[in-house]
Amino acid sequence: MTDPVHQTVETLLGVRVASARPLHGGDLSQVQRLTLTDGRRIVAKTGPLVVEEARMLRDIRAANAPAPRVLAARDTVLVMEFLPEAQAHAKGWTALGEGLRHLHSALGDSFGWDRDYAFGDVAIPNTRHRNWATFWGDTRIRPSLFALPAPLARRAETLIDALPDLLPKAPPAALLHGDLWAGNVLFTADAAFLIDPACYHGDREVDLAMLTLFATPHPAFWQAYGALEPGWERRRAIYQLWPALVHLRLFGGSYQSMVDAKLDAAGF
Repeated sequence: MTDPVHQTVETLLGVRVASARPLHGGDLSQVQRLTLTDGRRIVAKTGPLVVEEARMLRDIRAANAPAPRVLAARDTVLVMEFLPEAQAHAKGWTALGEGLRHLHSALGDSFGWDRDYAFGDVAIPNTRHRNWATFWGDTRIRPSLFALPAPLARRAETLIDALPDLLPKAPPAALLHGDLWAGNVLFTADAAFLIDPACYHGDREVDLAMLTLFATPHPAFWQAYGALEPGWERRRAIYQLWPALVHLRLFGGSYQSMVDAKLDAAGF
């Protein structure tokens, strides 16, 4: 029986699939490397929002930032070019810093996106806002308060109330990757590519906060990206609180300590 994903790929590209092997695709999607009968190797990813993901990847490339080339997308199947993965290295970190600087130079006229998104069962509201602190409180922190024990929820609510004094009202509305943990950077032999985006427009520091949540970027990255504004360290904790909340909702109570630590680091 023909694999339905392979069937869709064959319909979209007009070429038969000769062989397949699974690739690591995170916790929320399935990814395969396919070899076609014409010799090409491609990647097929499945998920409910891959058509929107294809649009985001195209927007990233349009900003002169590195992302896989989209070959086709339909329904629940996204087809992309295959990029041979390598270990992270200084040249790749430099390329990532330069690419992210290009991405963040693509500006919107407000904060958010023209449609909502999701990480699995966790909805990501992207309603457009003119005020950044309001956007961050209303669309990133407040929707997860229900999942917290009462003491943590009260601390998070206190943080939300203080955001107008802690975050800039109107930073440049940079095009963000939106989920830039280290696993969503694909290093090749001489470059680095952004994968699995969850794009919207916002403060560029959000991507940098996410990148430093589970990893320590090579110094070459910071040299290529450039300096940040004073006060970055406290804002980083505020921005890292959101992925901590998402992890808590997706993967359970083991992430409660991370939420607690980010609130501590933010001073709440």
